[in-house]
Amino acid sequence: MSLRLSWNVRIDPSSLSFNMWKEIPVPFYLSIYFFDIVNPEAILLGEKPQVRERGPYVYREFRHKSNITFNGNDTVSFLEYRSFQFQPDKSHGLESDYIVMPNILVLAAAMMMENKPMSMKLIMTLAFSTLGERAFMNRTISEIMWGYDDPLIHLINKYLPDVFPFKGKFGLFAELNNSNSGLFTVFTGVKDFSRIHLVDKWNGLSKVSFWHSDQCNMINGTSGQMWAPFMTPETSLQFYSPEACRSMNLVYKESGMFEGIPTYRFVAPSTLFANGSVYAPNEGFCPCLESGIQNISTCRFNAPLFLSHPHFYNADPVLAEAVLGLHPNQEEHSLFLDVHPVTGIPMNCSVKLQLSLYIKAIKGIGQTGKIEPVVLPLMWFEESGAMEGEPLQTFYNQLVLMPSVLHYAQYVLLALGCVLLLIPIIYQIRSQEKCYLFWSSSKKGSKHKEAIQAYSESLMTSAPKGTVLQEARL
Repeated sequence: MSLRLSWNVRIDPSSLSFNMWKEIPVPFYLSIYFFDIVNPEAILLGEKPQVRERGPYVYREFRHKSNITFNGNDTVSFLEYRSFQFQPDKSHGLESDYIVMPNILVLAAAMMMENKPMSMKLIMTLAFSTLGERAFMNRTISEIMWGYDDPLIHLINKYLPDVFPFKGKFGLFAELNNSNSGLFTVFTGVKDFSRIHLVDKWNGLSKVSFWHSDQCNMINGTSGQMWAPFMTPETSLQFYSPEACRSMNLVYKESGMFEGIPTYRFVAPSTLFANGSVYAPNEGFCPCLESGIQNISTCRFNAPLFLSHPHFYNADPVLAEAVLGLHPNQEEHSLFLDVHPVTGIPMNCSVKLQLSLYIKAIKGIGQTGKIEPVVLPLMWFEESGAMEGEPLQTFYNQLVLMPSVLHYAQYVLLALGCVLLLIPIIYQIRSQEKCYLFWSSSKKGSKHKEAIQAYSESLMTSAPKGTVLQEARL
């Protein structure tokens, strides 16, 4: 069974799971929740921010692999493209809805100027005023997601062309739609099954340089789509996330069932976004603020952006208490992956993450007013998907039911072989018993005849002669 399954899950055009790996049959959905700022003017006066959660705004996510190239060192390289399509029937609102959001460009640029000369800060304040830029903005969901024209972008790209990676519109997901997440090179498992799905390189790199320690810069695990088969509760799920610019590790929580298929549920450990003082290996991701949020500024054009669980779940309570309207809880804000342990293929997943912006008043830049230092949540998203329909039935039949049938069939065949082996033995024993009974009865018969003959002779000797002749006649 193990050999047959190993053959079917490796990355090879002849394997049963190859098409599943190439074109993921799971319908993925991206659900976005925005934090609408209720009191922007009060925040500029130094008051505590108040937010109202809006959403979800749901998008169907389509994925397909391109430029698939098998290399000579047991690896395969590929680009995975993603595109998003709005689903109004699954959404609580429209893309035309307006919300008040922090102006990331203004507030991030202000933070970058914190330690610059006052003269430069005054020039930036003047530039912001001339362009009509403010600390908070009122824009549509579509603009925030997919981009809007901003004169500040054109100004920065003109005089500081290497500051921002985008040259046109600015949007939180503008760079993700109809794009790929980089060139992955992973092991196929054809020659060395122990390394199946593990990432060899990402964009030609065996480690990244965003962080401050070799351990944090390592590219560990898979590309986040499939894992090695034959899992145990001691197994952990490691994968590299280009969006988070780091490797992540999920841990086993419990066993379960998904549509009749046994699964292992993996969740995020409490240390995933812990700061260096709470969990020493994360020191390389610092400079850190409170525990439970990760500073990703080094891989996001030095903007003071932070990654965490939604509503600062599993983080220092001080973070949620600093913003009115946040209510972290495990049921709504924790993430999980349900994986079939025998094949390493995910059956059901729900990955939830939050993006926040650190803001505060910068002396010399008037647009920041008297903002008190705070990590202000911008939005959180859930990327979910579950195998269903024909792909689920095919998976169950070929990779669950059939191996189970073959597994039990070997014992049936073994039992049948034993029966067939016993038949001639039993036949031989029965034959020998018949021969023995025949021989025994024959021997007893001859002795009986001898006794009768002796008895007859004795009668003839002792009886009168006429009687013998009479008996003889009789």
